[in-house]
Amino acid sequence: MLSYRHGYHAGNYADVLKHTMLLQAIKLLQKKNKPYVYIDTHAGAGGYSLKDEFAQKTGEYLEGIAKIWPQTDLPEPLNDYIAAVKAFNTESDDLDYYPGSPAFVDMTLREKDRMVLHELHGTDYPLLAQGFAGDRQIKVINGDGLAGLIAAVPPIERRGLILIDPSYEIKSDYLDVADTVIKAHKRFATGVYMIWYPVVDRARTEAMFDKLKASGIRRQLRIEQGISPDSDEKGMTAAGLWVINPPWQFDQLASDTLAVLDRTFNRGGGFTRVEWEVGE
Repeated sequence: MLSYRHGYHAGNYADVLKHTMLLQAIKLLQKKNKPYVYIDTHAGAGGYSLKDEFAQKTGEYLEGIAKIWPQTDLPEPLNDYIAAVKAFNTESDDLDYYPGSPAFVDMTLREKDRMVLHELHGTDYPLLAQGFAGDRQIKVINGDGLAGLIAAVPPIERRGLILIDPSYEIKSDYLDVADTVIKAHKRFATGVYMIWYPVVDRARTEAMFDKLKASGIRRQLRIEQGISPDSDEKGMTAAGLWVINPPWQFDQLASDTLAVLDRTFNRGGGFTRVEWEVGE
């Protein structure tokens, strides 16, 4: 059941968008001096070698981070993202390693902030736990992240960013994510919820969003990049973030970012969307 390994996909075009916007959300949260908690429901291994068998087998990073890596004159969100990836590659100036979401956040963590990381996979969890061993600001949990999210909110800080990033290899994941976010929002209505999603089957993806839109939750923003038109053929044609309670100006930062990513990754017939699906 848990066959998915993010190492195959680390640094692909979907990661570029996801991690660029994750860093911007953190940056905007940190404009206030108050502490916050970062909760990751599917944290993965924490970091990935782009030279190992997983990344080399698919080569997805070559169509993602590797295309952005050498570019200059980038908007600030992508400059921040590239700087973080370079900071993770401490052994050389080459693109050898790619940080997972927890590693991106860890690079920005202030002394007053903390992280709660969930990972269920039997191979990835020990790697994640080892990577953050001894850090008292970071709690690593071997368990179901959706159930763990409900247990983790409301946080004592009363401020938080939650990343929900499952593999969606189980078809029920889509509606399970919607149900979990609705429950969590009832307990912690002011949190920033970032749901990463793939578009493999558009109808299944939109069913998740329809449930969220019908929930009564306000301020729901879609940020999406399609590298090719939707298709019934196997494979991910688009990916994005569905964000509840995005920080102020987050939508404009997303638009600036997607303008560059579209011309970099569009394979023909692609598109970008930054749309308020539910307003104030």
